[in-house]
Amino acid sequence: MARVVIVDYGAGNLGSVARAVRHVGYCPDVTHDCRALDDAEALIVPGVGAAADTMRNLRERGLEQPIREYIASGRPFLGVCMGMQALFTRSEEDKGQDCLDIVPGVMRRFEGKGLKVPHMGWNTVRQVRQHPVFESIPDNAYFYFVHSYYADEVDPSIVIGETEYGRPFPAIIARDNIVAAQFHPEKSSDHGLRIYANFLRHALGGGSPK
Repeated sequence: MARVVIVDYGAGNLGSVARAVRHVGYCPDVTHDCRALDDAEALIVPGVGAAADTMRNLRERGLEQPIREYIASGRPFLGVCMGMQALFTRSEEDKGQDCLDIVPGVMRRFEGKGLKVPHMGWNTVRQVRQHPVFESIPDNAYFYFVHSYYADEVDPSIVIGETEYGRPFPAIIARDNIVAAQFHPEKSSDHGLRIYANFLRHALGGGSPK
């Protein structure tokens, strides 16, 4: 049986992510045990909240280095919201917070006259590059966002989807075995569920759900 692991570090959207994964036909192992990553075949790191809290919780639960090692192994990884933001070099949140530094980039707070922060609600994602995670999802489909920070100084070659909110920003990135979305697929109706289904099917070699 394919092992789909969802990392539990106290993230608020853990339950909805697990339900979405079950809905598309997989049985996830939701755990804070770092040893569970050893034989995981697909890893999902969700998250909502602040960068400092996220990084502290990952460290306190002994998950920071195992996540690094898992990604370095080449196995499929999906980051969602804070699970995406944590991949970058640092965040400007909380007067500056070092993150995992797996993907070069900086998380910056949205700024602009009349711009409401956080960016919250439905917005379109323009597909700037083809990727299996977009299979059967139309260009400019709507997804649900809740965030105050966006990824900046990111290599354009890894941005596969872009959204406009005061400025264009990376909505979803992909590099090698990594896929990460700023939006919440688990809150994004059928298109969001398709993101999980596509990721897991591709991650597990196109086999049938377990």
